Amino acid sequence: MAEMPRFLIASAEISLSSPEEIMLKLCAHFREHGDVTVEGKCSRIETGFGTAGFEACERCLKVFAEGKDDTALAYVKLAVAEHLLHFAAADKPTIRWQGDGVAGQPLPYFREMRVVRAVDVTPHMRRLTLAGNDLRRFASGGIHVRLLLPPSKDVTPAWPVTGEDGRPSWPEGHDRPHVRIYTLRRVDADRGEVDIDFVIHEGDATPGARFGAEARPGDVVGMTGPGGGSAGEADWYLFAGDETALPAIARILEGLPAAAHAVVRIEVADAREEQPLTTSASLDLRWLHRNGREVGCAGLLPQAVREVKWPNDGRSVFGWAGCEHRDFRAIRGYFRQELKLTREEHLAVAYWRRGFDGDNARREI
Repeated sequence: MAEMPRFLIASAEISLSSPEEIMLKLCAHFREHGDVTVEGKCSRIETGFGTAGFEACERCLKVFAEGKDDTALAYVKLAVAEHLLHFAAADKPTIRWQGDGVAGQPLPYFREMRVVRAVDVTPHMRRLTLAGNDLRRFASGGIHVRLLLPPSKDVTPAWPVTGEDGRPSWPEGHDRPHVRIYTLRRVDADRGEVDIDFVIHEGDATPGARFGAEARPGDVVGMTGPGGGSAGEADWYLFAGDETALPAIARILEGLPAAAHAVVRIEVADAREEQPLTTSASLDLRWLHRNGREVGCAGLLPQAVREVKWPNDGRSVFGWAGCEHRDFRAIRGYFRQELKLTREEHLAVAYWRRGFDGDNARREI
């Protein structure tokens, strides 16, 4: 008899003033990202990377995390910890996981990478090829990664380790890296390489653009992931994004089958920022040029999305958008409120937000 696969399991008991309320808030949040079931004071969340279970007791919330490998388990613990600590901030809860996965060890989803090549794709888009070990898992499970960037060229960054609560435990000193989210434009696990495209732009708090512009072969950068960003299966697609989403759109298009149809609307500065896009699908592509208008303020994408005629002949559809926060909110609202797209039929993401840095672009502030 074949041996059944062993899943990794961890658990925690977390003291809370209103455990059932926090459990329901977690379930409401994760409904957009997985399958949620609630039965009385117990619930279960199943995602693409693992499962979390909850039991609300009188003064504590029992949490159970399960994953098929160390990375999957780490993702579940991280997701639970980040959102529980947010929803229960007033309680200032302490999370200490028991079971599989050890605090103080390197993050299982972390890789140290080195720059091996750099090439300018357009005047404001530069592609870095990074090399590292054991990259096969980065070829599936999402197209986004977090890059851990050196704080400055003369400082060697210190990498985070697994914390007791499941979140990364970061160094406190001057060697703490900056963190920014990027798209894996290409993954070659056999060669141990990935390509990442950087939008080069001016600004004071732009560690990603600075690293992309200044990187040379041999420079070191950390990478965690992958996760998120992909499109679901459909017959007909709409892709809308600015230059920050262009690498994701280009990679998704490359993976579409010949039977699919893709409508693509991409906002860039001008014609010099256009790139060749390769796909087996039939393609309706239109570039939207700002032509001197300020990035993030032109309003070209929401208008272009509204002008697209969606099929009503029974074909399955999927809407995908990645852009500045204001355009993201407009497009997401259109997808959900007017087109009535389900969770399985769309993905809209704020890739950046004027006046905010890093992950703050994605927070409702």
